[in-house]
Amino acid sequence: MTALYSMIRHTAAFAPLVRHHASSPSSCMTVSTFGATTTTTTTRHFSRPSSPLASPSITSRISSLLFSSSIEEEIDPGIVAGTDLRVLKYPHPSLRAPNAEIPLEELTGPGCEISKIAKEMFLVMYAAKGVGLAAPQVGINKQLMVYNEYGDPKQWMHETVMINPKIVEFSDATDVENEGCLSFPEVRGDIVRSKWIKIEAYNLKGKKFKKKFKGWEARIFQHEYDHLEGKVFIDRLTEDGRKESQPKLNELIDKFGEGGTL
Repeated sequence: MTALYSMIRHTAAFAPLVRHHASSPSSCMTVSTFGATTTTTTTRHFSRPSSPLASPSITSRISSLLFSSSIEEEIDPGIVAGTDLRVLKYPHPSLRAPNAEIPLEELTGPGCEISKIAKEMFLVMYAAKGVGLAAPQVGINKQLMVYNEYGDPKQWMHETVMINPKIVEFSDATDVENEGCLSFPEVRGDIVRSKWIKIEAYNLKGKKFKKKFKGWEARIFQHEYDHLEGKVFIDRLTEDGRKESQPKLNELIDKFGEGGTL
């Protein structure tokens, strides 16, 4: 199923996209129907909102996050207190390297190293104003990701750690949203992803769990899951998106060295 998912999603990335007019605010949506599948375009930043979400309703809080025009851009945090981990930049080879599954016995032994790594990944993610981070982005090629849909350490109860995650089912219906990535500073593009997914993963106690993600959380998961599959979001850009991004990617190659191509 994972291989099938990867093939279908990679193909979908080159489907026609509905784009905003340049002057459209991020709260606007444009809907286009391709056959029986509805594709929605929304401008979205993979970073946290600039002000706390006050509504007690989870639905309204997520809605505020999705369509708020007051969004902070992710940043390069540099040195982060409490960890030696750093966000690797394209074209670092770790971003394309295979990522090994984590043996469950590593989660139950004394002084669990994976738990320590996950904690430090959250420190880096918050410092970068991101909402998700995958282990290969900090040079650890293992099947590990962390995320907090709000990107706010004060909302720590929404922190999620996933070990050896797998997508077991996904929707045919897709939407298109503008994404960025902490490993690709100043590079953005419209990306097609499934509207909902069902996943299996392990938590830090080595217990397997299943979950269905929709909307924003589904997009965060798919973005980070791509990293664990050795893919990056630029792989899913349209042909026009590739052309638009290439000058900035060339700058990253000049700055950080050879090692990756579109």
